[in-house]
Amino acid sequence: MPKIEDPFPGPTMFNLRGKQSVRATFKISQRAIDAIGMVAVHMGIKQKSLFDHIIEDLEALDALAQTIQIRKFKQIERKQKTYVLSRKTIDALEAISETYGMPRDALVEYSVQKLGSIISSEKLKHEERKILQKEITDYFDHGRLLYQKAVSILGEDDPFCRRIEKALLACRKTEEDINDFLEKSKVLEGF
Repeated sequence: MPKIEDPFPGPTMFNLRGKQSVRATFKISQRAIDAIGMVAVHMGIKQKSLFDHIIEDLEALDALAQTIQIRKFKQIERKQKTYVLSRKTIDALEAISETYGMPRDALVEYSVQKLGSIISSEKLKHEERKILQKEITDYFDHGRLLYQKAVSILGEDDPFCRRIEKALLACRKTEEDINDFLEKSKVLEGF
């Protein structure tokens, strides 16, 4: 009997198992814990996805494992932290851990250091955003002055003035959103 091909092939059981979530506890430095949280929150991605990105690549993880000095790792002050990871990421950690006789914690600790370049880049952008924030505030202030001028000439109930007022309300909301974002980004300044 000829095999009938599925015109809409879906995920295989292996692929689905790889996406399965599992909890894993690691003993890593507070700096690593902070970096994971900051990058995930600041970039708007889930920690699980972040782990998938930094650990799932077996070749990169293998190369990293060859550079880790366990003595130095053991000197790092570490805390226990539990994360949700994909089964595929856990399997990658386990495989490299067994191959090199190395603790998973060390692999996670040093994998997280790869986030340093992302954090450095975001710190530079944060400084540029603060400069742009001032320009936006000046721009919105100019709009408020224009509104006051229009009201003094045309009156508050004039349809033109009501439309300017509506635009200013949208500007105020945008300004608040920008300020909130920059406030949350302040964590980059001390990292």
